[in-house]
Amino acid sequence: MTRGHDITIEQGERHVRVVRDGQVLADSRRPLVLRETGCPVRYYLPPEDVRTDLLTPSGTHTHCPFKGDADYWSVPGGADLVWAYPDPRPDVAVIRNHFCFYDTEVV
Repeated sequence: MTRGHDITIEQGERHVRVVRDGQVLADSRRPLVLRETGCPVRYYLPPEDVRTDLLTPSGTHTHCPFKGDADYWSVPGGADLVWAYPDPRPDVAVIRNHFCFYDTEVV
């Protein structure tokens, strides 16, 4: 990583769930835990643990100089609620295609 900016990713063992308006969008017992300088801890969830059938691609894309280019998805009433890196930088390749939500609940 860049000097003064670190990213660590580890296999989490906590139960992480995403619920919006009573609907479970994701439920995982195998999140990747990403810690990044200056950012809150984020949980990246395997696609098998995410209700992708409830997500709609939003057309939003962002660039992170440390992780790469992210694609975003929305749900009714929740624009750009979740993102993923389809082709992340090599040093964070483990998060490829894992979904990260703004609001997660550790159970």
